[in-house]
Amino acid sequence: MSEIQGFLDRPGGERLAWRKVKGAGPTVVWLGGFKSDMTGTKADALADWARASGRAFVRFDYFGHGASSGDFAQGTITRWREDAIAVVNDLTAGPLVLVGSSMGGWIACLVALAMADRVQGLALVAPAPDFTETLMRPAIPAEGRAALDADGVWLRPSDYGDPYPITRRLLEDGARWSILAGAPIPISAPVRILQGGEDPDVPWRHALELANGLKGDDVVFTLIKDGDHRLSRSQDIARLVSAVEELVQPPAARIDDSPSR
Repeated sequence: MSEIQGFLDRPGGERLAWRKVKGAGPTVVWLGGFKSDMTGTKADALADWARASGRAFVRFDYFGHGASSGDFAQGTITRWREDAIAVVNDLTAGPLVLVGSSMGGWIACLVALAMADRVQGLALVAPAPDFTETLMRPAIPAEGRAALDADGVWLRPSDYGDPYPITRRLLEDGARWSILAGAPIPISAPVRILQGGEDPDVPWRHALELANGLKGDDVVFTLIKDGDHRLSRSQDIARLVSAVEELVQPPAARIDDSPSR
């Protein structure tokens, strides 16, 4: 099955780029990370898996990311959450398996909270819920805080390319979508988390806090001791595909591989 592509119109004349593999449901939806796009190694691998296995798969770029329109510096968690929900509503039907990487793990949780009746499972890679408040804000140096106070934006150096514009608006908006503080996170669908032990961007304890905070009992946290943030090695990709393959199965068809007693 070939992958088709197009654009989804959004308010203000903006457009979101998307790609889709038609196949059997539930539809697997890829939710990328902060400043990343839908053509990364993991998203490509899942598209290949979907074509080979006859599974439905959708990936897209948020506002200001990749092939989508918009100024990245104008993006917020609110806007990117709305993008994800719009793509799901327009391009999919029926049950969903959400696959979120880094910031996409946070967005996946927010989509699951908004569309609980449709989400059959979540596979999260180095999930970074609340990262604007708990990971990004505390790490801003004095010169960054001064730039935010003076101009509302700080150009944060990045190991992955050009500096990232971090805005006061992004930080303030992110705080309203916090899911780690307080009560258990009301997500009951099965969740599989893959986390690198050598991740310099999302500490494994942060991802474990998410795992412990989820309401559901069917949560598996896999620590890849020598793994980095991207988890894009062949063995990491294999783990991700395996997790997705498990989640797309009907609940009754999942294999109970717990030790017999």
